[in-house]
Formats: sequence, structure tokens, C-alpha cells
Amino acid sequence: MSGPPPSPPPGPPPDQFPACWASDWGEDPFGLWQALTYKGARQGFRWIPPTPEPFLMGSPEGEHRRDDDERQHPVLLTRGFWLAETACTQALWQAVMGGNPSDFKGERRPVETVSWDDVQGFIERLDAELAAFAGRRAARRLGAADTDQASDQRLRLPTEAQWEYACRAGTTSPFSFGDDLTPEQANYNGNYPYRGDRKGLYRQETLDVASLSPNPWGLYEMHGNVWEWCSDWYGDYPSGPATDPVGPDSGVWRVLRGGGWADGARYLRSASRNHDDPGLRIHNAGFRLALGPEPSQAGQAGQPGRERGRTARAGSER
Repeated sequence: MSGPPPSPPPGPPPDQFPACWASDWGEDPFGLWQALTYKGARQGFRWIPPTPEPFLMGSPEGEHRRDDDERQHPVLLTRGFWLAETACTQALWQAVMGGNPSDFKGERRPVETVSWDDVQGFIERLDAELAAFAGRRAARRLGAADTDQASDQRLRLPTEAQWEYACRAGTTSPFSFGDDLTPEQANYNGNYPYRGDRKGLYRQETLDVASLSPNPWGLYEMHGNVWEWCSDWYGDYPSGPATDPVGPDSGVWRVLRGGGWADGARYLRSASRNHDDPGLRIHNAGFRLALGPEPSQAGQAGQPGRERGRTARAGSER
């Protein structure tokens, strides 16, 4: 990635670091990191502190190729969280679930063709393994510290607000890389550039995770490769400020973010939103794990999702 050296996200460090199950950990120019290794499959996580001040979620009205469900509004995140530095790999999925549903096979490729419901089963199974490990370790130490720590580091999907905050990585431009995007920075359908009419590479498949440059906070492929499920029901954004938003209480569609290998560049923007049926397995959708307590709804608005805009099934820009 060209430009100045990366800087870690501003904010306080986690209360407990590393987690009792961490296989390796440290600090680098991007900030604090720790990794989980399960049956030989490794997943790294990056620490994302609370927002020092509200960030602007959504897109300004003048942003090129924006959609009408991206109303810009200030969002405050009062609690930090860990976010996987890559989408979940097929190696980790297979280690946990015993199978591999992906169309494009490869241990280091992101798992895809998984529904939101499938992902909940994966998280429940892996989280139980981590809790059992923490319990055994606490028993050996004859104390509850490890168990308490494990309860504060539960696996889950990121909220839509957490996802966008991490994707933007302190930027306000359409992409964390700037005002435009190239196929050298993200995996998407280069036949549909963001600005102008100069076409670029269209790979027509997923790439191994961490194949391209990370964003300024050390997170890989937040733009492109596969759409990523978030925890929220899809719905309208609030008309004013929000604190720790978690989306509507109910809905029909679950949120996806980031764009995929078959999509035009406009759908890879930091503010671009997508949605689909939580039970549907989509060939260009995967997910990225988060770690931390379930966010509380401190200041929430918005209406339940309704069918509008685009779904991940649409593939490339049409």
C-alpha cells in the first residue's frame, strides 16, 4: 500500500490481552493483534478500540454512485472489539464444521456459499470449544479469571456499524484507499470501474485471503473478494446520531457488506449496503469474525428491513 506508514486505530487498549486461548500475539505498526489456532487453522484478530469521537457512517449525498439507503449520520462506538484481519478461511471452516461448501476451493481462500444461519452454527460450535478450553485452564489455575475473560471475548459477527468503522479505518473517502479503486487493490469485476470507463482485471473467482494490501488498520480485503455477513437485520438508518447501533429488532433480511469478486467497484465502497435472506447460501458471500461482548443498544433508531436495493445474488453490476 502506497502512502504514509500505517497507524493503529486511536483509543484505549483492551482490558485483557492476550486471550487465554491465543496461540500467538503481539503489536506491530497496525496495532495490537492476537491469533486463534484451531486444529492447525489460524485466524488473526486486530484490536479496534472504541471511537474517540463519533464517526460518520453512510455516504455524503455527493458521493459518486451512492444508493439511497446510505443516509450519513454520526455513530459512537463505546466499546472496543477484536475483528478478524481476514475473512474466515475454508481451512478454519472445515476444521470446525468438517466439510467445505465453497465453490472455489482452497484452504486459504475465504469460505463462501454459507448462509447467515450456517455462520451462526459455526460460531456456536467454535465458541463452545473456546469456552471449554478456558474452563479447563481456569480449573488448573483454581481461579475464575480465565472464565471471566472468555465471557468477554465471545465470537460473533460484527455489527454493521462496527464493520463500516473498521473498513473506513479513519478515512472519509469512498474507499479506505482513497477516492477510487483498482483491481490491484481489491478483487472485483474490473469491467465495471468506479470512475471513468477504463476497464481492469476481472479474475472471476476468489483470491486467497491476505493476497492484497491491507487497509490502514491492517485488515485485508474489506473491499471485495466476498460479501461479508453482519449481525444486523437490514433496515433504514436513523435520522440522527446513534450510539452502539445494532440494527432493527426484527426484519426479513440480514446485512452484507464489502462487495465481492463478481461485483462492480461501486458496491465495494465503504458505505455500500447489501442484504439477503439469512437462510440463503450465496456463492459470493462469506464472513469475518468479531470477538467481544454482544453490543448493547444504547441509542438506536431505524425501521425493520424491507426489500429494496440490491442483494448479493445479483452478482456483477447490470
